[in-house]
Amino acid sequence: MKTLMFCFIITIAMAQDFTIYDFTTSQDLKDWQIVNDGVMGGLSQSSISLGEEGNAVFAGNVSLENNGGFASVRHETNISNVQNYSHVNLRVKGKPSTYQFRIKKSQNDSHSYIQEFKVTSEWQTIQLKLSSFYPRFRGRSLNLSDFEADVIREVAILIGNGKKEEFKLEIDKIYLSK
Repeated sequence: MKTLMFCFIITIAMAQDFTIYDFTTSQDLKDWQIVNDGVMGGLSQSSISLGEEGNAVFAGNVSLENNGGFASVRHETNISNVQNYSHVNLRVKGKPSTYQFRIKKSQNDSHSYIQEFKVTSEWQTIQLKLSSFYPRFRGRSLNLSDFEADVIREVAILIGNGKKEEFKLEIDKIYLSK
């Protein structure tokens, strides 16, 4: 009876999560868009593809040439009732480095709300508190309040650590939790 009750509680807890994206081997990644520093003349290169296990693989090279220095991938969303959640979670692994997870409350905003996270070569679930996302534009902090919107219209992952580096990030799932 205890095992049955435990399974029931876990099922209820998991049902309260909201999946932003769960990568599988049969998915088409056309709804993910690469945006690198080439938009500003830089020479960084990246791609997103599906790995053998069905995880997204965001990989490439960050170059500092031509005033470059970042690579990113983004996905448009239409998530409402975000205030019902307290965290965004990423199940990831990769070449150890620091990345940014970025969210936008409007496609018209030039700025994003960001948090940095570190990746190791082992699978881990990174939990980022929604109220701790802070506004940035082109690497500069803004004098705006931290994220407090009830919608998310875009999620993105960016690498730009001020150095030339090769990177590889595997992403299994991105989701909101209470």
